[in-house]
Amino acid sequence: MAVACITLIYCLFFFQGYRQLFRDSDAGWHIRSGETILQTGRLPHTDPYSFTRAGTAWFAWEWLADAAVGAVYRAGGLAGVALFYAAAIAAGAWLWFRLHWAMGGNFLLACAMAPLLLSVCNIHWLARPHVIGWLFLMAAVWYAECAAGDFGWREAAVVALATALWANVHASFFFAPLIGLVYAAGKFSDLPKARWYLRAAAVAAVAGLANPYGWGLYRHVFDYLRNSELLNRIGEFQSFDFHADGSGQILAALILGMCGGTLALVRKRPEHFLLAILLTVLGLRSARALPLVALVLLPIANGAITDALSRTAGTGWQRFLAYSRRLRELDCGFHGLALAPLLLCLCWGVLQTPAIRANTGFPPDQFPVAAYSHIPLDGRLFTTDKFGGYLIYRSAGTRRVFFDGRSDLYGAEFLKEYGRLVQVRPGWQDIWNRYAFSSALLPTDAPLGAALEQAGWQPVYRDGTAILLARGAVR
Repeated sequence: MAVACITLIYCLFFFQGYRQLFRDSDAGWHIRSGETILQTGRLPHTDPYSFTRAGTAWFAWEWLADAAVGAVYRAGGLAGVALFYAAAIAAGAWLWFRLHWAMGGNFLLACAMAPLLLSVCNIHWLARPHVIGWLFLMAAVWYAECAAGDFGWREAAVVALATALWANVHASFFFAPLIGLVYAAGKFSDLPKARWYLRAAAVAAVAGLANPYGWGLYRHVFDYLRNSELLNRIGEFQSFDFHADGSGQILAALILGMCGGTLALVRKRPEHFLLAILLTVLGLRSARALPLVALVLLPIANGAITDALSRTAGTGWQRFLAYSRRLRELDCGFHGLALAPLLLCLCWGVLQTPAIRANTGFPPDQFPVAAYSHIPLDGRLFTTDKFGGYLIYRSAGTRRVFFDGRSDLYGAEFLKEYGRLVQVRPGWQDIWNRYAFSSALLPTDAPLGAALEQAGWQPVYRDGTAILLARGAVR
């Protein structure tokens, strides 16, 4: 619990979560989508936010998370949203430690791995529903570790309710049946256990259908994830740059996870080895999956290392393990859950101080916060996907945008054209003229801005973040 409290404070104030959690503009349309759901009492089935996809079928596949954050926003504004997601991240830290204990991990080793967890996960600490998806993932692995006895109606109900809820919160719900299948494969030599996991996987696969789109959600998610032409154009689905500053801890987490998976195979836990292989491959292919490595594979590594140390004859290691057990016993005796509401209230109070309130929300050095009031109310505005999500938020969904972060809605062909435009590649003028834009809002250093100015478009507003241009003739 202490680590969860530290994580909450670190995320909100040292990491500056009141601002950094909003560095991805998708938070904007998630908030407005949630508000719309609450106002109308029904889900959107067609796109309400763009003029390029108006009327097109849209899967609001994270509708329940959107509705929850919409309610939080109504009650507490962006500060409330920041506290909501920071609390979810802190709950994840608490659950992560519980996963260590379920896998037989060592208290001191878990504490030593905690900085790796924070370093890896904070690359994707954002005010978006995937953070809640992390909680479901760890809970699913924890439940698989604690499986015992027959798979009766109570177990089926737990799996069904959790998976149904997960399917309405985040598209990562497909991990629920997958985890069941992985554990069933790992327990192939123990038929009763293997049947338990197979039944859990079957229930999870069916329970996910309890969503507003039914089987259509499965098909949509599957088509999205196998569309390499689309995913190759989305930054967070690309491989992480391991030459970037601060990548050493991410590499350490990956290596530790792989070593833990190998040790798990030696200790006859093939399901842990299979999870390690699966998540390592995902992590190497997509930066978005790297937090999953830290969330699941570090507890696996801890359990494997602790088991290996317990088999050694050295008195030093045995003393280390005994000391760690005593610390764990002390930790169990400390019931810090009662302090959680007090800490949340304290954090809320700090968020209301004038200095922090003035800096809460979308960072003005990344979004057109100052430029917004200069944008014409009519006409077609070209802007980037990052700016588009912010404009949806700032206008409460009333300003139709050219593009935003809902890549599954826009599709690969649209992203190809968008890439040609923003990179000013040959043929960009034809695409530009086809959309009949009347103004353009771009990052100040965008190559397209310079090309438009050269073509006769006039700057209306410029600051260190954005430039607003009025129509000219593009030839």
